[in-house]
Amino acid sequence: MNVYHKTGQKQNRSKTWIITALTMILVLTFAILTGCAKNSEPISRTGFYFDTVIQITLYDTVDETILDGCFALAEKYENLFSATKEGSDVWKINHAGGETVTVSEETVTLLTTATDYANATEGAIDPTIRPVSELWDFGSDGDPRVPEDAAIKTALSHVSYDHIRFGTAPSDETGEPVLRTVTLTDPEAAVDLGFIAKGYIADKMKEYLLSQGVTSACISLGGNVLAIGEKPDGAPFRIGIQEPFAEDGTTIDTVEIRDTSVVTSGIYERCFYEDGVFYHHVLDTSTGYPVDNELASVTIICDSSTRADALSTSCLCLGLDKGRKFLEAEKDVAYLFITKDGTQYASENFLHEPH
Repeated sequence: MNVYHKTGQKQNRSKTWIITALTMILVLTFAILTGCAKNSEPISRTGFYFDTVIQITLYDTVDETILDGCFALAEKYENLFSATKEGSDVWKINHAGGETVTVSEETVTLLTTATDYANATEGAIDPTIRPVSELWDFGSDGDPRVPEDAAIKTALSHVSYDHIRFGTAPSDETGEPVLRTVTLTDPEAAVDLGFIAKGYIADKMKEYLLSQGVTSACISLGGNVLAIGEKPDGAPFRIGIQEPFAEDGTTIDTVEIRDTSVVTSGIYERCFYEDGVFYHHVLDTSTGYPVDNELASVTIICDSSTRADALSTSCLCLGLDKGRKFLEAEKDVAYLFITKDGTQYASENFLHEPH
């Protein structure tokens, strides 16, 4: 069961989602700017990558070229990980007809991590969900509707992370053999890294910003927020958590963070109604239809955005009881589960301010 994209309602989806994302960014910007004393004019920039509006805000520098570097990374990783961009690594894997493809070492790294989570969840999330998710077409420019049941069953027969094989090829940097090839043993299989890619990109942006001497910043990629350090005045960043199904910008909780990541996955972000029935973008790998459990959203806080991204998706797919049990083996992770009826289940280390 996988979360790949985010959207609004069926009518005017693309425009609505862009406005929604910008609204969320403005709310976030207001929250993180409040109380900044040392640098009253941080520099910030927004862009649109991976079907998501992203924003980078830097508090301790006025060097715009550092922002240039951040968005160069966003473009680089879109060219590697996007399932829809022709010529990307993932696109080449999906269109190889079962042939072996040589890709970036980073693509293999992220795909192996994705398969590790698929294995850990016993397939509840699966990077080969693409044949099914493509039928539903939850992209910002798509027209989501309920596919034919026969088409779902056919697509579902090609979903299994066991189809993925990795191989070695010479490294571009050292020439030494490294994992660089991917083969899908089912020619009709296809991969999608949407449930983990944005977290990975946020972590890579953090690495870059630290290398440039930035020690106070906030990276927002849709529902993924990563804080570098703290505010210039020493205060933590305050991040609002969206109330499921409420008006955009309505927070149900606020968390204070320093040098960590907050990632929220929810069923209310990309959804539509057909014949009075609610459908959302979190797909069940056993049925091909939206997952049906009690959860509306899952928020994870931990030091790795990649990990937080994968865990929030995993738990949303597993459901309340299995999700909380799944997190028992995870160290240094705080969580907030919100059910469809609004009940909150938070870990003891989840420092929040209920509204």
